[in-house]
Amino acid sequence: MSTTGTLTSADFTTPGRRAHTPNPSRTHMDSTPGRSAPAAQPPSTLSRVLNVVRVQYVNTYIFVWVPLMVLGGSLVISLAIYAMIGADEPMYGGGGQAPLWYFLVAGIQAMTLTFPFSQALSLTRREFFLGTMLAAALSAAGMALVYVLLGLLEQATDGYGIHGYVTYLPWVWESGWASAAVLVFALVMFFFVIGFWFATLYRQFGTVVLTTLLIGLAVLLVAAAFVITRMEAWGDVVSWVAQLGPFGAAGVIGATTVVLGIGSLLSLRRATP
Repeated sequence: MSTTGTLTSADFTTPGRRAHTPNPSRTHMDSTPGRSAPAAQPPSTLSRVLNVVRVQYVNTYIFVWVPLMVLGGSLVISLAIYAMIGADEPMYGGGGQAPLWYFLVAGIQAMTLTFPFSQALSLTRREFFLGTMLAAALSAAGMALVYVLLGLLEQATDGYGIHGYVTYLPWVWESGWASAAVLVFALVMFFFVIGFWFATLYRQFGTVVLTTLLIGLAVLLVAAAFVITRMEAWGDVVSWVAQLGPFGAAGVIGATTVVLGIGSLLSLRRATP
């Protein structure tokens, strides 16, 4: 307070602190007409696709734990059967394919459980599709690695000591571990994309149309099997697959998966959350 009894600005200043004095140049700059703070840059397409991957992997059971549980269960059951048989010759079974079929279900779940949420996050359908396929590819690579490691273990232990093989099949491994890894990866993606497209068609057309399409597909498969049987051409089919080899088979499966993926993306553009 001044000696005259009037209040000054120093009376509202905290003791020990200096009163703030505006910077004239800064005030002039901030008040310049037509200038505004720079707008925030929108996230890139890559970052948005990676966000879809993170969303898919919130539920790790779909892409990680359930496939491993299915593989572990099929491995235990197969080894129990081998132990009961007790043969001296190598025994090969089909239990190792069980997790591959599961990815048909995984594709359905990846679509139905996260697609509505992705639209609430303002992600485009293309971004959702690419992110989901990338999430599936990561899971497929993981499954290929597990199959290769188990196959190497089976070779090193002579079929777990009982001549029983689950993931090591001579035809699949004829070109080494790389052929096994590539074929497993292709099969996982193939089944996943089929399940994803089925779920997309359900979102777009509903139960009746999807059921009709599935019945029609089943009829075509049965008709093809009938024709092959009548022509006694199963031997030729098996020979053709054998001549392809694991890399050739993976190439055919991969090309088919790409076609199915394009179809699912076109269907996804019209699907409703």
